[in-house]
Amino acid sequence: MRFIRHRLFWTVLIILLGTLLSMLAASQIALRTSLQQEGQSVQRQLNLYAQALLQRIDRYRTLPEVLALDAQLKDALSHPLSAVEVDRLNRKLEQANGASQASTLTLIDLQGKAIAASNWRDSHSNVGEDYSFRPYVQQALASGSGRFYGIGMTTGVAGYFLSKAIFANDGKVLGLIAIKIALQELESEWQISPDTVLASDSHGVVFLASSDAWRYRLLHPLTTLDLQELEATRQYADQRLQPLQYRIDRVTSDHARLTQFSEPRLQRPVLWQSLALPDLQWQLHLLHNTDSSLTASRWAGLAAAALWLALSLLVLFVRQRQRMATLRQRSRLELETVLHQHAQELRTAQDGIVQAAKQADTGLSRSLQHLPQGVVVVDSHLRLVAWNSRYVELFRYPPELMRVGQPIEVLMRHNARRGLLGKTDVEQAIARRLEHLRNGNQHLHESAKGDGTVLEIRGNPLPDGGFVTSYADITSYKNAARELRSLADTLEQRVAERTSDLDAARREAERANRYKTRFVASAVHDLLQPLNAARIFTSLLPGYLQDDESRQLVQRVDKALASQDAILTSLLDISRMESGQLEVHIRDFALSSLLEIVHNNFALQAQSEGLTLRCIPSQLIVRSDEALLRRILQNFVSNAIRYTRKGRIVVGCRRMGEHVRIEVHDQGPGIPPGLQKEVFEEFRRLDEGHADDRGTGLGLAIVERLGKLLGHEIGLRSHMGKGTVFWVVVPLGQATAMVPASQEPSPSARSDSPLHGGTVWYVEDDPATRDATCALLQRWGCEVPLAANAPEALAHAAPGNAPQLVLLDVHLGQLYGPEVYTQLCERWGQQPPVILLTAEGDSTLRRQAAERGWGFLAKPVRPPALRALMSQTFLRGQEASQPSKEPPAENSNR
Repeated sequence: MRFIRHRLFWTVLIILLGTLLSMLAASQIALRTSLQQEGQSVQRQLNLYAQALLQRIDRYRTLPEVLALDAQLKDALSHPLSAVEVDRLNRKLEQANGASQASTLTLIDLQGKAIAASNWRDSHSNVGEDYSFRPYVQQALASGSGRFYGIGMTTGVAGYFLSKAIFANDGKVLGLIAIKIALQELESEWQISPDTVLASDSHGVVFLASSDAWRYRLLHPLTTLDLQELEATRQYADQRLQPLQYRIDRVTSDHARLTQFSEPRLQRPVLWQSLALPDLQWQLHLLHNTDSSLTASRWAGLAAAALWLALSLLVLFVRQRQRMATLRQRSRLELETVLHQHAQELRTAQDGIVQAAKQADTGLSRSLQHLPQGVVVVDSHLRLVAWNSRYVELFRYPPELMRVGQPIEVLMRHNARRGLLGKTDVEQAIARRLEHLRNGNQHLHESAKGDGTVLEIRGNPLPDGGFVTSYADITSYKNAARELRSLADTLEQRVAERTSDLDAARREAERANRYKTRFVASAVHDLLQPLNAARIFTSLLPGYLQDDESRQLVQRVDKALASQDAILTSLLDISRMESGQLEVHIRDFALSSLLEIVHNNFALQAQSEGLTLRCIPSQLIVRSDEALLRRILQNFVSNAIRYTRKGRIVVGCRRMGEHVRIEVHDQGPGIPPGLQKEVFEEFRRLDEGHADDRGTGLGLAIVERLGKLLGHEIGLRSHMGKGTVFWVVVPLGQATAMVPASQEPSPSARSDSPLHGGTVWYVEDDPATRDATCALLQRWGCEVPLAANAPEALAHAAPGNAPQLVLLDVHLGQLYGPEVYTQLCERWGQQPPVILLTAEGDSTLRRQAAERGWGFLAKPVRPPALRALMSQTFLRGQEASQPSKEPPAENSNR
């Protein structure tokens, strides 16, 4: 007995220890796995937050660079300003800043004093304040540009400052232009997330947070040097910087930290993941709730413990069966010995035992006792053969009813008297059940008792006749199903609420996108005005210069202006595509003419870079917008020329079923796999381009948008050191559906200079553009009796002084160009030809001009294009004024 107790003690101890160890091991493994998975998810979220932050800053990055080239700002920094000049500068910066409340523009002189600002109307205006101690001012004056995040000393509002130095013509620094970008909207977006999002600077100071309690906290103690720097720059003004108090419990393989925060206090540990932003010298942090990981760890521990207990009980059961088998074998041997000695006496006893065994197989059967269901067996005569105690418990039968041979009908009538057969006719219900048993039909159904118990009833016929029926109590399963349905309804309601919130957020994002599109279009329009005048002036300079060095300098200036023109034009194109103003004209046309145009446009440029451009001819017909598809291919070829040092560039076609893939092959350095998706983003440029032609970073972004607009697939493949292939997939067209392109009549050869002696009125409200264009027209031999704004033109217009051609700007202050032209024609009494000039590429205006026979040119106007259009207009006027030599057509009766 003592040995048995000792063995039982050790068995129980081993089972308990195994249970604890399995729980601990499983929970730790599950926790580590879950934390690793959540760390990867958190890292992806951090990348999305970082992308949103960088895009918000990049949205305003080019504005100070463009304003730093403005001649008016340069002039303002070169001499003392009067009150009128300061007011003009304030309004200019206010207009450049536009309707956005997320930024502030400030013009600062060499002494660090703000002489003009876009917030000059506010009570806390920047005008007149001294910002010389600010790092972004010192950086811009020293190295040309600067950046800094801090709390505004005038407004008390924190923001990210970007600055750009303004240089005089001799290269001397005159001052700087600074933009302050407010990031409070970004914090509002972070508050939507259930996690805590933080941003810290190089000193470890948290300056952006999705919750106010975390802002201006220290990740680690500040050094003396840090304190001196913060005091000198007054980066965070009078804010009290309090330390974060936390304890790191675990570090995962991807450097995520399981951390417990005591100040600010968090109830549960969080997963702390960080992401460095090298360009900004900031770090983004995400504190992720780990309840799901802890729950998974606990459930894994419980499951492991249950599995260990099940295995232990199985081992004990097997060992018990083995011991019982040994005991039965020993008893059998002893019984055989006794039977051998008492054969005759035991034969009679054996007969009695056999009879008892036959009786034991009927009635309350031991073989059915282990079943959790209630089981009853009837023979072919529908009499009781066997049952178990669970069946008796479920229906509470009295003992006197339960005997072998009892008709099952007696039990049914007993249940009917207790109301268990329902409220229908009792005799019919009993007859239906008896008939079902006689026919031996298999069945499965559920039945609810009056006390709320739900039984699952299964019936199966026996091979030799008879029927076996089982009754399982499924009440708990039914209750769980009801709870699950209730939970599903609750979740469905929460999904509907979340969907409604997301729909509202989508509408808000669309509204913000429309505001952004209008802002970009307005800003680009205003910036193109002085750029147009500058390009016209530079086109005049080569005629006045004699030495090659000066002409090369003019060419460089024109090339820089062309690059700036490309940036603004690309921004305007993106704005038009996002706002849906870019019209698409799909038709069937021959691909050969498009490839020929691309070759003619870029062959000389490629040759000047030491490259060979080859366009393989094709006889295919495609269906697309010819102008937009040409724009895509031109961007591909221009990009290939920019990044290819030597070799050749090939443009070819590859047929793919009902589509054709137009490919542009180059032999450049290739694009790394990690950057192949990023090259289609705005302002994304590689560093391998030519030193004097790095591109705008917008060409491939426009290509991707044009591909989506046309429904054409855009892609690339690249091998490092071997080159890159950009391609666009276009559907094939039909030759029978082609519409012949209208051909303009060739200019008459009667005069070598159609512009010579022609009279032109030029109506423009920008003085610089007006002066440049007048000089250009006079150089071509035109007479310009009037070059003025709209009110002056209307005042001088009178019958008999109409010109041969009118050059008319569309936006004339508060007046609209086409309306001014109508008033001029009324005063002249005739309608001379007109060419509209505008910096806004409105497709509706372009279509209206074509319908009325007006000329149309987009700013900045290129002199060759203007001269060609004016020559064509003058020639048409001369041909229309000559009498027709064709015989008159005969009248036909209908």
